[in-house]
Amino acid sequence: MLTQLEFQNFKSWKRTENIHIAPLTGFFGTNSSGKTSILQFLLMLKQTVESSDRQRVLHTGDDKTYVYLGTYYDISHRHELAPIDFSMNWTLPKPLKIIDPESSKNRPLFTADALAFQASIALKSNNISVNKFQYSFQHESSQYAFGMQRQVRPNNGQTNDDQIIDNLTSTNQKYELVTDGYEAKRVRGRGWALPKPIKTYGFPDQSSGYYQNTGFLSDFVLAFEELFHDLYYLGPLREYPNRSYAWAGERPQDVGRRGELAVQALLASRSLPKLSRGRGRKKLTVEEMVAKWLKELGLIDEFRLEEIAENRKDYEVKVRRKSEASEALITDVGFGVSQILPVLVLCYYAPPGSTIVLEQPEIHLHPSIQAGLADVFIDAIKTRRIQIIVESHSEHLLRRLQRRIAESEEITNEETALYFCDLNKSGQSVLTNLNVDPYGNISNWPDQFFGDEMGELIKMAEAAMNRKMSEEAV
Repeated sequence: MLTQLEFQNFKSWKRTENIHIAPLTGFFGTNSSGKTSILQFLLMLKQTVESSDRQRVLHTGDDKTYVYLGTYYDISHRHELAPIDFSMNWTLPKPLKIIDPESSKNRPLFTADALAFQASIALKSNNISVNKFQYSFQHESSQYAFGMQRQVRPNNGQTNDDQIIDNLTSTNQKYELVTDGYEAKRVRGRGWALPKPIKTYGFPDQSSGYYQNTGFLSDFVLAFEELFHDLYYLGPLREYPNRSYAWAGERPQDVGRRGELAVQALLASRSLPKLSRGRGRKKLTVEEMVAKWLKELGLIDEFRLEEIAENRKDYEVKVRRKSEASEALITDVGFGVSQILPVLVLCYYAPPGSTIVLEQPEIHLHPSIQAGLADVFIDAIKTRRIQIIVESHSEHLLRRLQRRIAESEEITNEETALYFCDLNKSGQSVLTNLNVDPYGNISNWPDQFFGDEMGELIKMAEAAMNRKMSEEAV
């Protein structure tokens, strides 16, 4: 799971500083303040990982990807085309054991519980290129690092600044392996430079062929890819419900970026083990968990998936609004059920250890249900061991989360990270880390966090008084 993220020169962000990513992380703020860009940066890396093109350094998207960001010019801060630098830390689902390539007995060389990654990306000769990247970790009391960087040209009387500029604009695609705390041994007779990295983060095959003791470098690359394969996204605009759903037995990876696969994921979950809900609590299927939350949130009384006819591939979603009411299709009840359904399914369908990114999950939901989303998220991170990163405008969701922290029964302030995004006078995004104490209080509320509620009440009182005075004068 992610624990830290930082990037600079991306869209409205000159620099984010270090963003602590907790099990439940929330980004709030005004429109166009940069909070969505934080999610987009992660999604850009995810679609880069999933791209079949090994030469694509950054996949900025198309109409079939999670996000469509345009060109490097479009994503560059103020279109200045400056290098985009970023770093991240994450914990591993199980310790990464590096075997000594020079040992015939599979002797462990390193063991890492967490990894850090940093990279610098730039535009060179109209092509996006990697300046450098590096993986680092701690083993026992020592720090180790493995990475690549573009080869520095000979000095030729240049100053350091001149060399940097020359390297940034050069079409030279030669790189060198860089290590810290570990000596990479060249294979005799193979003193050539390395070709460019694979995508943003990968060592080329030659990095193991040119060195006799670096065969483990691909383990770091695999860990990076697994991090983003286990990151799931649900966007703010979700599909309208259908009167029937076709399912041929496939198992979707997630619910789709618009929630279009939520019903198919529910049907596929019937073959999965029941979900543990803690000691002494009955295990439930994903379908039962979703039905439970729909009822607890007050949306419906009963929920079920039914095959239209035997040996058919078509299914209906039937709900009962109240216990005495007749059963109806999901298309014939309030819009809120179909909008929250993908959120609930994803929280309990995603594998343990996953990171779920939710963009405005509260859209089209009643304020009381928005508040209840906080309880859903808390339960999911506790029982499913997942991480949730949410971008929201909902005051009701935040207030419920503060209340649960104050009650200290389900979640603590240390298990959450809450941020407020805003723009400074220069139009750059800035991030405020909201200080939440153990009692749920936020000590540094930004001005007009959720608008000017008190100002509205004062204006209403003034308007009422003026209107009353004018009516009495008549």
